[in-house]
Amino acid sequence: MLIPALAVALVTTAVPGHFDQPQDGFAHERTTLRQSNPYWAGLAPEPINAALRRLHDFTKPQANGKPLYAGAVTLYVHDGKIVTHDRTGYAVLYGDAQTQLPEEERVPMRKDTIFDLASISKLFTSIAVIQQVEQGRVGIDERVATYLPEFGVNGKEDITVKQLLTHTSGLEPFIPLWKLYPDIPSRIKAVMDVKPKSTPGTTYVYSDLNLITLGEIVFKVSGKRLDQAVRDGITGPLGMRDTGYNPKSEDRTAATEFQSSPPRGIVRGEVHDENAWSLGGVAGHAGVFGTARDLAVLGQTILNGGTYGGRRILTEHSVELMLTNFNQQFPDNAHGLGFELDQRWYMGALSGPGTAGHTGYTGTSFVVDKASRSIAVLLTNRVHPSRDWGSVNPARRVAADGLANALAVKAHGRQWRATTSGGTLVAERPVEVFVDVDKGDKLTVQHWNGTDWQDARTITTTGRRWVTVEPVRSRFVHTKAGQYNGRGVYVHARGEVTAEGWSAARR
Repeated sequence: MLIPALAVALVTTAVPGHFDQPQDGFAHERTTLRQSNPYWAGLAPEPINAALRRLHDFTKPQANGKPLYAGAVTLYVHDGKIVTHDRTGYAVLYGDAQTQLPEEERVPMRKDTIFDLASISKLFTSIAVIQQVEQGRVGIDERVATYLPEFGVNGKEDITVKQLLTHTSGLEPFIPLWKLYPDIPSRIKAVMDVKPKSTPGTTYVYSDLNLITLGEIVFKVSGKRLDQAVRDGITGPLGMRDTGYNPKSEDRTAATEFQSSPPRGIVRGEVHDENAWSLGGVAGHAGVFGTARDLAVLGQTILNGGTYGGRRILTEHSVELMLTNFNQQFPDNAHGLGFELDQRWYMGALSGPGTAGHTGYTGTSFVVDKASRSIAVLLTNRVHPSRDWGSVNPARRVAADGLANALAVKAHGRQWRATTSGGTLVAERPVEVFVDVDKGDKLTVQHWNGTDWQDARTITTTGRRWVTVEPVRSRFVHTKAGQYNGRGVYVHARGEVTAEGWSAARR
C-alpha cells in the first residue's frame, strides 16, 4: 500500500482509456469471439508480430541442435476479438525418436489442429466438480471420504475437496499406475489406497492423484463418467465441438512422443500421458484434446462470468471462487479452485493477481487475464518426438508477453520505457509512472535536494499500477534482478527528459 507521508507523494491513479487499468467485474455476458485484428482491437501490432516471429523460430534447431517443438498454434483474444490466430511448423514431423519423415509424409500444422491438452484437462475436471457443488451434491469444504469412503484410509480421512482442487492434500505427484497395476479397477484402487507424503494442508504439491480422485467424485455423485459429465456440462453447451477425450479420428491431431516403454511408437490420436492412457483415455488429470479456438471459447466463458453464447455453465460466484487464491500461505503457488493464478513463469507479462490459467506437459499453455479481458493460447507438440529435448517455458512466456506488450500503455506527452537490464531516467516535470515489475526488481524514485539525489521511495511489489510523482526534479532508477519480465516500467513525461538505459516507446 502506498504511504502518503513519504517525501514523494505516490498515489494510485485511474487513467481512463488505459488497458492497464483493471476492468471491474466480468465482461458482458453476451461477449462472444469474433474475428478481428490488432488495429481494430486497439492493440499495437509490432509486439505481436515480434512474438510470432520468435515462436516460428522455435521450430528451428536451438542451441542443443534440436527445435523447441515441431509446430505450434497461437491465438490471442482481447475484448472478445480474435486478434491473432497463427500456426507454424508441423503436426507430424517424425517417424520415430530421431528421424524426420520425408516431406511428402509430414503433416503441416493447421489452425484447427487438435492437440493433446495434457494437464489443461485438470480445468475441465475442476469445472465439472464445481458444477456438482452448484447442484448441491458436493461441498467444497467437505471431506472427500464423504463421497468416496474407500479414499478415507491411510491418513486421508480428513482431506477435503478444496485441498484436492488447490493441491494441498499432501498426496504425491503421481504413481506409475500403467506399470504397477494390471487393469483400471486396480489402478483406481491404488489411488484410493495411497498414503499422503505430507500432512494434508501443510504443503503445496502439484499432484495428478488429486485430479484423478476428483474425477471419481464426479462419477460417484452424478452417475456420469467424467467424459460424459464434461461433454454434457461444458463442451456441449459451449459448442466446443473439437474438444473431448479419445478423438474419433487421428487425422487432425498433432503427434506427440515416440514411446518405447510402453511400446506405443509415435503417439497420435491417443492421450500421451501413460496413466491416463492406462485408464482408458479418460482421467481427471489428463486426456482432453482440443483446438486453440475451443480453448478461447472456454477462456471467454470465464471472462464472461460463466456464460457464453446464451448458455451458462457456472454461476458468477463459482467463477469467482475458481479465480480466488486459496493458497495464500504458499505465496509462490497461488491457486483457485482449479485454476493456477499469477504464475509469471508461463503467464509472462500478462501475469497478475487476477490472471488464471494452466499448462500441459505436451507443450500447451492457456492464460486468461481478467484484468485486461485478454486470452493467450499457445498449443505446441513439444514432446514430439521426445520429452527430453527441452522445456517449452521460454515459448510460453514469449506468447504471453506478445499480447501483454501489445496492450498499449498510453498517456499524454513522451513515453519512456526501461529496458530489461534496468536504467536511469531524470524528469524535470510531473510524471505518470506505470509499474509492473518482477519479483526482485525495483524502481527507486529519487528527488534532487539541491546537492545530491535522495531516495524517496522504492517500489518492489509486482502487479500493474499507476503512480504519479509531484512536480519536482525526479530520478527513476530501474534495477532488474528477477528472472522474468513484467510489463516493465513506463514513465510518461512532459518537458525535458534525460534517459540512460531507457527507450522511447511511442504508441
